[in-house]
Amino acid sequence: MIKYYAKENLAEIADGDQDFLKILAQTFLEEIPPDLYSMKEAIENENRELAYQFAHKMKPNIEMFGIDALKDITSIEAWSKTSKNKATVLPHLESVLDTLNHVFDELREDFKL
Repeated sequence: MIKYYAKENLAEIADGDQDFLKILAQTFLEEIPPDLYSMKEAIENENRELAYQFAHKMKPNIEMFGIDALKDITSIEAWSKTSKNKATVLPHLESVLDTLNHVFDELREDFKL
């Protein structure tokens, strides 16, 4: 079964501390969904500055969790610095939404949250 995040990355960071792993997962689940929603709203409203801020804010967590969404997040950041139509960034947004929703489900299941 494909995993949408790299549990090994977190285990390495937590040095095997299961309680800390659970805290990392819980914090991710508390912080990322509202940021993701806000980024989606910002893109839909073509608020490029806000879209950039939320994409940039999520980037370190996405990297720490080994989530395959960095390319799409970087594309959202890049779009925010252009005058391109929002249709050009929507596929990247959809990919991030899909991937992170899978991650949310996996974290809830893996850590019983």
